[in-house]
Order: sequence, then C-alpha cells, then structure tokens
Amino acid sequence: MQKASAIFIAIIAWFAVIAQFVLMMQNRSTSIPETIVRFFSFFTILTNISVGLFFTGRGLGTAVTYKPGSLTAITVYIFVVGIVYQVLLRHLWQPSGLQFVVDELLHSAIPLLTLLFWYFCENKRTLRYSQVKGWLIYPMAYLIFILVRGHLSGFYPYPFVDVIQIGLSKTLLNIGLLFISFIGIGCLFITIGKEVAAKKSYRHRML
Repeated sequence: MQKASAIFIAIIAWFAVIAQFVLMMQNRSTSIPETIVRFFSFFTILTNISVGLFFTGRGLGTAVTYKPGSLTAITVYIFVVGIVYQVLLRHLWQPSGLQFVVDELLHSAIPLLTLLFWYFCENKRTLRYSQVKGWLIYPMAYLIFILVRGHLSGFYPYPFVDVIQIGLSKTLLNIGLLFISFIGIGCLFITIGKEVAAKKSYRHRML
C-alpha cells in the first residue's frame, strides 16, 4: 500500500511539474534559456521535483528514501510551499484552464497528499529536533542562489524577496521570517510525530 501511494504521488508531482514547464514555455516572454533558468528558480518547482524524486524512490524501494527524517524534511518543504502560496501569493493572480489545475496540484494537492503520507507512513520514532538544522541547508542554498542571480539578472521569482521592489532590508527581514517559519514548522512536525508515536506505543502496550 505504501509503495502504491508513493507511486501515485510521484505521478501527480511529475505531471504537475512537466505541465507547468510546458505552460511556461508556451507563454514565455524571454528567451528559451532564460525561461528555463527562471523555471528552475522557483522554490515551488524545485520542491515539487524533490517530491517527485523522493516518492519515485520510495515507490521503487531505494534506501535513501527510508533514512530517518527524510520524509519529514520533504513534507516540511512542500508544506511551506503550500502555506506561503495560500497566505502570500494566491491573491496575486487568477489562473484558468490547465494552468488552474496545475497550480492547484503544485500548491494544494501535492502538499496535502505528502502530509497524509507522512502522517501514516513516517517512522516517527526516529525524529530528532537536532535534524532541523540539516533541513535548513536546502532553503538556505536556494535563497542564496536567487539573491545572487537576482542581483545579476534583475529577476526575482517571488515579490517578498524582490530586492529591486522592496529593498534589501525588507528582503532580509522576510528571509529571516521564512527561516523562523522553517524552524518552527520543522519542530512542529517533530513534536506531532513524537506524540503520535507515543500514542501508538501506548496502545500496543494496552493490547
């Protein structure tokens, strides 16, 4: 059942990412190379690709996807994608047609499916608060990349990190808030995981 669920999530993730790439290429306003670079400059895209890779591996039974905390890290990343979109970005545009479907998959359906898989399938007894600092490497590397590339190209993928529009100090403040959110959400998942694991252990002892 776990493998079937993982393959299903992987298929949904790959469909959404590939469809978004096709749509972006069809509606591009810059050169093909620049459009491709911009496509891979979105945290949403990179994280959904990570989800696709993770669940493809999980469906195939690769060892790396069973490492302690790996599923929780992926869940934290895609959960942040969903929350940031719903709170800060959804009101900025009104997609329609296939773009609407893809948008909902990337920002709503896939985060929800990943969260459900985490709840039922993560080995929560292996979770440690010390793992959170390792989970910050990916968002930190991403933010450094978009700030450096934004400085060189003038393109920033999200308005809350657009140095040109809001200034460096506001951008750094927003980045700080994002990191606090990553840490807080990571710790929240670990806390919930520990409580769920403890309750399951208690029920087993009562049986």
